[in-house]
Amino acid sequence: MDPKDFSAPDYYLLDDVLSSEHKMVRDAARSWVNKAIIPIIDEYAQNATFPKQVIGGLAEIGAFGPMIPEDYGGAGLDYISYGLLMQEIERGDSGIRSTASVQSSLVMYPIYAYGTETQKQHFLPKLASGEFMGAFGLTEPNHGSNPGGMETKFKDQGDHYLLNGAKMWISNAPFADVAVVWAKDENGRIHGLLVERGMEGFTTPETYNKWSLRASATGELHFDNVKVPKENLLPGKSGLSAPLHCLDSARYGISWGAIGAAMDCYDTALRYAKERMQFGKPIAAFQLQQKKLAEMVTEITKAQLVAHRLGQLKNEGKASTAMISMAKRNNVAMALQVARESRQILGAMGISGEFSIMRHMMNLESVVTYEGTHDIHLLITGADITGIQAFK
Repeated sequence: MDPKDFSAPDYYLLDDVLSSEHKMVRDAARSWVNKAIIPIIDEYAQNATFPKQVIGGLAEIGAFGPMIPEDYGGAGLDYISYGLLMQEIERGDSGIRSTASVQSSLVMYPIYAYGTETQKQHFLPKLASGEFMGAFGLTEPNHGSNPGGMETKFKDQGDHYLLNGAKMWISNAPFADVAVVWAKDENGRIHGLLVERGMEGFTTPETYNKWSLRASATGELHFDNVKVPKENLLPGKSGLSAPLHCLDSARYGISWGAIGAAMDCYDTALRYAKERMQFGKPIAAFQLQQKKLAEMVTEITKAQLVAHRLGQLKNEGKASTAMISMAKRNNVAMALQVARESRQILGAMGISGEFSIMRHMMNLESVVTYEGTHDIHLLITGADITGIQAFK
């Protein structure tokens, strides 16, 4: 199907409440995705390789650090613009959106929020332009949903820190120039360290044999007596809340990105249903197919309303962690269901690489787990409404 024929579902006319800047950002990203991502992404997913040539384009549309002030190379956009960018990029592919999310929310954000002026001036402009690519090291082999149990540690050696440990399931790791690594000091306090490629003992082996996010570069971060200069410590915040605040920003982007994947699946199914003839008429004329399509557009519309309101709250500084968790969990689960229903409408063709649906479905199986699993986000909501934490 020709990407130029894509028609974004907007059942409640949300375009009417978007500003001209929002629409300009969204339309520029949509055009770029149509030209640069959709024509190539299935081949790269089949070959399980990351299309590095898209890095420059992501930078050009402002996908790296869109919320970072222009003084540091960012675009200085609001959170709705950020969400719309993630929506359009994930309409192309979740793995490409992951690259942008990590760069923006998990690398540039902590450097901007917790870093020194020297760190900001050195790293942020290069990350915004794509000259540097970043990774975020939190998840470990033995610690996923319990990041506070991390085993990666560093010791004060006088003129430097000595870092040891490992992180896994790290997007961008194989080609990252800098990693924001969370580790415990000798007192068990969590800090962020900027670990740069080329530091002796720092390696980034790639993760292979994935059935999901196949066009995304995933790897590990290994630290074997890595000497980290003391000026590479992020001094602005420590403790577990520091990386969790970064995850809030990333989860917010995911809540929009998942809508993009759902939109692409729905649009593919709708167009196919109008063209596919059975029993002398298009299958869109049959009641059960209309039921599927009507339910899909309803759930997409609800997710759009949630994301837009959350964006307003983010802009006003009123969005809580629990609010963001609710949106991430709901919108990703919605996208997975839309992908599955869309696949059924296409029948056997739904598993073919000629269409994007199965790729989206496999990608979303990662998105529903990373940055907080579906169940953990339910428990975050549960803790918020009851005042009782059920996962400790």
